[in-house]
Amino acid sequence: MTTRRLYYDDPFEREFTARVMSCEVLPPDVDSGITATVWGLILDRTAFYPTSGGQPNDLGKIADANVLDVRDEGDEIIHVVDRRPESPDVIGCIDWPRRFDHMQQHTGQHLLSAMFQERFGLPTVSFHLGADICTIDLRGPELSEESLEGAERAANQIIFEDRPVNVRYGTADQLSRLGVRTDVQREGILRAIEIESADLQPCGGTHVKSTGQIGLILVRRSTKVRQDWRAEFVCGGRAERIARRDFQRLRQTAEKLSCSLEETVSAASRALAERDANFKNLRAMLERLAKAEAQLSLHAVPSDPEELTIVTRLFEGVPAEYLGFFANEIANSDQTVVLLALAEGGHLLFAQHPRSGKDMNALLKQVLEKFGGKGGGTHDFARGRVDDPSQAANVITLAKELLSVG
Repeated sequence: MTTRRLYYDDPFEREFTARVMSCEVLPPDVDSGITATVWGLILDRTAFYPTSGGQPNDLGKIADANVLDVRDEGDEIIHVVDRRPESPDVIGCIDWPRRFDHMQQHTGQHLLSAMFQERFGLPTVSFHLGADICTIDLRGPELSEESLEGAERAANQIIFEDRPVNVRYGTADQLSRLGVRTDVQREGILRAIEIESADLQPCGGTHVKSTGQIGLILVRRSTKVRQDWRAEFVCGGRAERIARRDFQRLRQTAEKLSCSLEETVSAASRALAERDANFKNLRAMLERLAKAEAQLSLHAVPSDPEELTIVTRLFEGVPAEYLGFFANEIANSDQTVVLLALAEGGHLLFAQHPRSGKDMNALLKQVLEKFGGKGGGTHDFARGRVDDPSQAANVITLAKELLSVG
């Protein structure tokens, strides 16, 4: 059975009549998220587009059944529905907002790809029409801001000219003589989409009737993907929504920075410079405070040159890095071990002077075996974190007992 594809000649057909040629219960498809009982319908004709060529499938209804998926099976198109139609003669109805959005994105992709190739010699090697963002992978050198903006501007100029978008049929040889953008090796009659005086590309997807219906192309950014460069873009209604969302975010950022929209970048740069300077000053102050507090702690602990000195502290309300500053100062003293914990988060730090003769890494692992947690380090310096922060004080107590026994 061969399904007649109505969308080939009229992608604007939203409703159609058809006859059910086959209806079978399908097995669950975990990959697509379809686990309930579903049926696969084959119709004699359909306007539903199946997932193909980077474009997702249409959704909608066939009689009273909801269309969950549409699959291309060679000559046949399988409509996955949630119930069996009562009559073999059915009416199909396309989810038009979804279809038109896909048409805007797909035609926009053809136009944008043509501009990247024409203006910058960058051929498109793949296309993906996502739920929010569309992408094309381009082969060639790194995409610069100049090339991204240049291709976008050239494509939008053609959109504003509202050029016709036509469907052409011909053999690969015939299309080649007409200047098709991508060579095709397939035999027989092929379908191609022509954007007047801009692009001719083999394609079985759904497209708008003129470039003006694309609305607008907004190129977002590019990223490296293996040997290619991936450009993100949106068209039409998506471009409108994302541009509005981006403006709202920019306006909110400007309000947070107490500046105008035009001053956002410079204000953000100043805020980052101030943050970095404050961070540097805070770190220096923490080091000085830790050094002073460590000296006080050493003086408060009775020490014997012949005995091991153990300093323990449970800190509260300090950053985790403070433990390192404090421990470094204590561990500079001969025959000294320092056992530290942070009440917030359960951070642990064990350190010693190299001549203290203990093993901090082994000690940490020993206490964590009892209280649970992760950590590790060297013979003289080990960091970790107890699973239950409320047990931090008990961890320190046990560690001190183990050292005393050892």
